[in-house]
Order: sequence, then C-alpha cells, then structure tokens
Amino acid sequence: MARKKSDAKKEDAPKLFYIFYNQERWENWLFRLSEADFEGSEDDEDMPEGFRTLENFSEDIVLAVLKIIKLWQNERISHEDAVKKLDEVSEIVMGPVPEGDLGEVIGSVQIAMMALFASARLFLAGESTDADIKTLVKEGKKIGDDDPEEALRIASEIGSSVIAGAACCGRFVKETDEPTIFDEWLVLIEKMGEAMKSLKKFDEEPGEA
Repeated sequence: MARKKSDAKKEDAPKLFYIFYNQERWENWLFRLSEADFEGSEDDEDMPEGFRTLENFSEDIVLAVLKIIKLWQNERISHEDAVKKLDEVSEIVMGPVPEGDLGEVIGSVQIAMMALFASARLFLAGESTDADIKTLVKEGKKIGDDDPEEALRIASEIGSSVIAGAACCGRFVKETDEPTIFDEWLVLIEKMGEAMKSLKKFDEEPGEA
C-alpha cells in the first residue's frame, strides 16, 4: 500500500541535486534509435543493435519514473513535486512521435508506458489495491484487447502494487504469437519490479534521476 507523505522534510534530509528526465535526454535517445540497426546480418545470431538500444531506452524511462517515486518515499521531494515531475516526464514520453519507421517504434513504446504512468499516478494517489494479483491478472487476461481502458485500470492496480513491493509478473508472462495489450503491460510491469529491486540503494548520492 502506498503511504501518503506530507511535504518533504527538507531540514532533516541532506540537500542533493538531481537531474530529472528531460527533453534533451529524450531527443538523445531518439537520435541513437534513428542511427541504430534493427536488421542485423544473416550470419549474426545476436539480437540486432537496434533492439538492444530500444530495450535500454525503455528501461531508462522506467527507472526515471520510479526514481521520482523513490525520492518522494525518502522525503527528498514533496508529494506535489513528485506529481509535477511525473507529469513532466509523461508529457515528454507520451508526446508527438517522429514520422516514419522510428515513429512506429516509439509508438509501441508509448503504448507500453501507459501502464507505467498509470501505475505511478495510482501509487502517488495512495490508491494501491489490496486485491490479489493473481485474480487481477486473470481478469485482465480475460479482457485482453476488448476493453483497453478497463485493461489499463487493472494493469495500473497491479503496477501500483508492484511499486509498493508486491511480486509480479514473471509467472504470468507467456510467449505467444498474438499478445494482447494487457500481455504487453504485464511485461512492462515485470520490468518495473526488477527496476524497483535495483533502486534499493538509490538516493545515496546526487546524480541523474
């Protein structure tokens, strides 16, 4: 469950300087993706460079958002600032996409990130659910692509619980030729869980958020 915070206790915590996700960082990633090779060679068994870059691009967004959550939890920033910073990152990530093939690639990332931002907002609002994750996953999979809005609501409840420390969603993610949008959101939420584990010692020194 999310625990509501009052304004950050600035007098109690050392003042640290953070560089939050910004437009320049976003555009740098877009340039790297535009230059990346998504085809690879017939003789190369490794994943093409472009897909590795895309994976790192997505992970960078996830970490940037969850670091905002961690800063609020650690009372480094106020609840108001956390919501503001989250909205700023969302505006950048979910904004207009480039034309052409790169735009299609970014568009697919934006769809996945809908679950990230919805989960983070739900957590900051203190509305994490006590519902059983297995039950929520079952409900979401039943909906699939039929009702994206309801599927996103369920995914955000799962994601908010994961931010709060719940385990999900490796055992629910299965390889399929026709994944639904809910399946894609489960994959994203699993990455959120991994990212939260990696942030256990975050906020010990200044740097990028």
